[in-house]
Amino acid sequence: MRALATLLAFLPALIGGAVHAQAADTPTRGAMLYDNHCGACHSEQMHWRAKRLVHDWPSLREQVRQWQGRERLGWSEEDIDAVSRHLNDTIYRLPAPQGVARR
Repeated sequence: MRALATLLAFLPALIGGAVHAQAADTPTRGAMLYDNHCGACHSEQMHWRAKRLVHDWPSLREQVRQWQGRERLGWSEEDIDAVSRHLNDTIYRLPAPQGVARR
């Protein structure tokens, strides 16, 4: 009986921890779009090459916009922002303009 009471006392913490771990492992929309449409050709080395075209947030966003257009992906502005944010959070670490939150 005491073991059951102890289990019930810790159950919310166990469930909460599992939910938090699952949420932390859930990829962002930007990560999924990039992985599904860009990742096969664009390795991380592509983003660090000597003739890099991305130097700030506007150039990052413009490169994402241009590539999705070349590939005829039809991404929305929100999709372009999401992929740009993903690349910035994982690779570039550029200062993003106000209103563009890191996720």
